[in-house]
Amino acid sequence: MTDSLPQFHGIIAYPVTPFDASGAVDEAALRRLIDRLIGDGAHAIAPLGSTGESAYLSDDEWQRVAAISIEQVRKRVPVIVGVSDLTTEGAAARARFADQRGGDAVMLLPVSYWKLSEAEIHAHVKAVAHATRTPVMLYNNPATSGVDMSPESIVRMVNAIDNVTMVKESSGDIAQMTDLVAGTPDQFNVLAGSATTFYASLCVGATGGILALACVLPEACVRLFKLTRDGRHDEAAALQRRLVPVAKLVGSLHGVPGLKAALRLVDCDAGLPRPPLAPVSEAVMASLREVLVSFEEVALV
Repeated sequence: MTDSLPQFHGIIAYPVTPFDASGAVDEAALRRLIDRLIGDGAHAIAPLGSTGESAYLSDDEWQRVAAISIEQVRKRVPVIVGVSDLTTEGAAARARFADQRGGDAVMLLPVSYWKLSEAEIHAHVKAVAHATRTPVMLYNNPATSGVDMSPESIVRMVNAIDNVTMVKESSGDIAQMTDLVAGTPDQFNVLAGSATTFYASLCVGATGGILALACVLPEACVRLFKLTRDGRHDEAAALQRRLVPVAKLVGSLHGVPGLKAALRLVDCDAGLPRPPLAPVSEAVMASLREVLVSFEEVALV
């Protein structure tokens, strides 16, 4: 594994799902993106999460993206496959598929159309975890799932389900991140899902981050992780401040459309977002170009 880090530490790149001009999954572009992310130092790849527009993929498309991603990585780094689905049966089937195809772990976001109780979430996670032999990453992202799992609830699941070994915490709440780190075993991996608070998350004990921003600026994200790990906090904090404007544009402000626009600017075209998501405006493109130009490793088109 890159840099001899333990599994599931460091920068876990969170790739988009590229679409071609017809709106179909663009296999060649997906393979190029994965190679770019690994080449730029990502410690693992996590396809088919929120950034991968997994909620907008058919089952056949989901299987195709999962299979292509695992195949293209070729065991160079671990692959954590997003298996989230509205139904327990659907998520369990995806977990089995990822396991059979050689994925190293699965990531599960409890998606709530109706408001799920803690007991329902626990039963859902347990059933999906029992469908795979691989480690399971819980994914807490209230902005997209409608569910905000408390640290206490997550700790209860960790203690009850053997292969739940990590969590991606995307709320951006540093107090919640701190509670997760304090309440889980030392070997449990708590990973940040918000690039705007990545440095702060590392400082309170997160073992890395699963970041959409790493699609656009993988080298900078890896550098921030290494600077913090090595105790070079002044440099790390300065880099975090530079990353925040980009992170906001491809995260909370414009999401996947902003991310795909930024990829286009760095000559890694992944096509357009799938409707009902719409491409960003020219004004947003100009804002993205303005914040990206300061990063020396980026050659804008």
